[in-house]
Order: sequence, then C-alpha cells, then structure tokens
Amino acid sequence: MKKIAVYCGASTGNKMIYQEQTKELGQWLTTNKYDLVYGGSDVGLMGILADTVLENGGNVFGVMPTILLDRELAHQNLTEMYIVNGMHERKQKMIDLADCYLALPGGPGTLEEISEVVSWGRIGAHQNPCIFFNVDGYYDLLADFFDKMVTDGFLTKEDREKIFFSDSLSEIKKFIDNYVPPVIRQYK
Repeated sequence: MKKIAVYCGASTGNKMIYQEQTKELGQWLTTNKYDLVYGGSDVGLMGILADTVLENGGNVFGVMPTILLDRELAHQNLTEMYIVNGMHERKQKMIDLADCYLALPGGPGTLEEISEVVSWGRIGAHQNPCIFFNVDGYYDLLADFFDKMVTDGFLTKEDREKIFFSDSLSEIKKFIDNYVPPVIRQYK
C-alpha cells in the first residue's frame, strides 16, 4: 500500500466544486489502494477528505502539531494520529510517511507545504512525485509562474516536467505510475 500526502485547506473555499472534487479524490484514493497522510484536522477540505477516505474503508494518518490541536480540531477517528511539536516537524513527518505529495486548493499554508516538498525533491531530499490537483483552474497562475522560472533560467525544463498540474485523476494516476525521479541537482 502506498501513501499519498495531501495538502489542503482547513477551510472549504467558496465554490462547491472544491468540496465535490475533494470527495472524488478521497474515493479515488481508496479505489486505487492509497493510504492518506494529511494534517490531521476534521475541518475544511481536510476533514472532508479524511471522512471520505474513512467512509470508503481506507486508512488515514494525521500529523498535527500541538499548537494546532485546539484550533484545528483534531480528527478523532483516524487510523493513526501523530502529534508533533511544531510545523517543521509536521512537514518532515508527512514527507517521511508518504510516497507521493499532492495539493488540493488551499491557502498560504497549503502553498508553503507543497512548495517545500517540490523544492526538497529538487535537491534529493525525496524521490517522489509532486502534484497540484488543479481543481477549477485553481493553480493555473502557479503553473504559469513555474513556466516563467524555466523561461528566465531559474528552473530547468526537466525539473519543471516533474511538477505536475492536472484536474484529471486519471492523468494524475498515470503520472504517478510512470514517474521517474529527477536527477539530483548539482552545483558547479
């Protein structure tokens, strides 16, 4: 069984499609025999995703720092909950537990977490796929920005191709199944 870390909002956003696609992702995870690793909350898209995976018989592993235990309302029915000391430890634990990283729509925290995972992959801290589930074009501007990094010489075309944006779960599955890790970046 593989584990996918999903980064997403502790809010639901203001479009129903975010909730609908989060449920679809949860069903897709269990259908494809993926365990969920996520932030451990029972609110927002985080709670919807965890509940959907659990309702469909999947395993859910939460990672929550003590600072958020009271504010984010820790989910009480997970397969396993890891309580960690802080946000840095949370991110490291999620990276260590997972074989793949995926971002649903979310706020600055979601963006920061998936950006760190992308960055760490480029330096060889992990060898796993990084994916933006681009629900309703949510990450279009970010995809364009990564393309500009290539155009302006800050990101190689090969590394850009390892950062996947899609609104199709079948395309995401194909990307995961065919993923070849990038060559670890060397500095001269």
